[in-house]
Amino acid sequence: MKYLICEDFGGHQVAFLFPNRVDHADMREQLPYAKVTAAGYVELENDSFRCFGGSKELDIHARPEQDVAIILEHLASNKA
Repeated sequence: MKYLICEDFGGHQVAFLFPNRVDHADMREQLPYAKVTAAGYVELENDSFRCFGGSKELDIHARPEQDVAIILEHLASNKA
């Protein structure tokens, strides 16, 4: 999967996960947030997430440890 991490209007980091067939730039156009702070690929490896790569179109890179933490927090908050 691919992901983008954006900063919302309150300064919080928000994760968006989407299929590999969607370009980072195309997904970016759909989001209302002004700032993208990270982009890349996420995969489940040995029962843990791994973030890597980046987006050439957006010239933004993954921040492996920080992005995994944001994605996990996002997924945990959406359990309900």
